[in-house]
Amino acid sequence: MTLYLLSLHQPQGELPPEPAFLAEVMRQVGELRDELAAAGSWVFGQGLHGPETATVLRPRDGEVLVTDGPFVEGKEHLGGITIIDVADLDAALHWGRRYALATTLPIEVRPFQGGAGD
Repeated sequence: MTLYLLSLHQPQGELPPEPAFLAEVMRQVGELRDELAAAGSWVFGQGLHGPETATVLRPRDGEVLVTDGPFVEGKEHLGGITIIDVADLDAALHWGRRYALATTLPIEVRPFQGGAGD
């Protein structure tokens, strides 16, 4: 089994979705989580606060500079993560596709280092 990160990317600066739409998204995401747990592949998942809540620590000349706000400006930001433990990339992509359909957001699928594929 290999650990994969499913990153949910949200549009920056858009208004929150309508409550009924969000409730349906959360229902579908809950079903996905239950399916992953039943398959023994659920590790962790959680949404994140907006990028304006970020604090960046940047090493420079032996010191660490502390900056409020996101690391980079962009049209999208990391909105949440899910970590799954599955057999291979094909299985991770299967779950990533399902999350993309459920959330209507882009999903990035990446393996962790040190897994079976390394």
